[in-house]
Amino acid sequence: MPENPTAENSGGVRRIAISADDAGQRLDNFLQRTLKGVPKGHIYRLIRSGQVRISGRRAHPDTRLAAGEQVRLPPVRVAQREAGAGAAAPPRAFAPLFEDDALLALNKPAGVAVHGGSGVSFGLIEQARRARPALRFLELAHRLDRETSGVLLLAKKRSALTALQEQWRQRRVKKHYLALVLGSWPAKLHTIDTPLRKYLDAAHERRVAPAAAGTPGALSALTRVRVQRRYAGFTLLCASIHTGRTHQIRVHLAAHGCPIAGDAKYGDFAANHALRTRGLQRMFLHAWQLDLMHPLTGEPLRLQAPLPPHLEMFLNTLGMP
Repeated sequence: MPENPTAENSGGVRRIAISADDAGQRLDNFLQRTLKGVPKGHIYRLIRSGQVRISGRRAHPDTRLAAGEQVRLPPVRVAQREAGAGAAAPPRAFAPLFEDDALLALNKPAGVAVHGGSGVSFGLIEQARRARPALRFLELAHRLDRETSGVLLLAKKRSALTALQEQWRQRRVKKHYLALVLGSWPAKLHTIDTPLRKYLDAAHERRVAPAAAGTPGALSALTRVRVQRRYAGFTLLCASIHTGRTHQIRVHLAAHGCPIAGDAKYGDFAANHALRTRGLQRMFLHAWQLDLMHPLTGEPLRLQAPLPPHLEMFLNTLGMP
């Protein structure tokens, strides 16, 4: 349903000095955080019309900001929802796994989107910002699927985010997931090196499928797999991804005949229905461990999130092979 916003004037021309923490980010991203409530399209029109200037110069949406520069903002009318037209993200404190001046690692619950968009009004990052209004900077360092629980890393400084992004580009961050799959995983299958391609299904929903090397639009994808424990009819795996493709683990495991238990998109739908009657109400995929270098100190950092109690309880109901 379309919004019916009222508007209020945010004041006259403003000039904002760029701090060291803000340096390096794109102008459009900076304005989206600074001008909360202003539609993204209007922000781009302000930039392209020259009403937003950096130290007196016209700029482009992808212009990178430098410390000491001044951003000129024109008077902007900020759209606000009328009462009852939809609330802003409510503050929510998520369980912290680690925190210092640069980083905040959270234990994300399953069923929570990491950010708003695609039909989701708000996500974890919007709620976390509302819960910590004193933080001038809080950004996602990576993403998890909505249905996946576990370690989610946020940056509290621009310099930390930039350093983390560089680690991800160099593939120095090791991401380990626990996944319960249907069937018996082949003992000798430790590496899956199958490209993946995105497509839209008949309902225009985003899907991912294995593809042959060289297929147009296909991207390389590498997953390492290690058996943690075998159960009657199931295998608990540790899956480590060396590339961060959409739905990578889910598609790779399903392609080898062992879909993740409870996976509503790539799984065995009849088996999922039976599993719900046995107490598994979600996909059994958990971001268990993140190994990286601290972005500011360079020290090795291992972040772990234990399996949620309801997943542990479900494992306890399974028999041995």
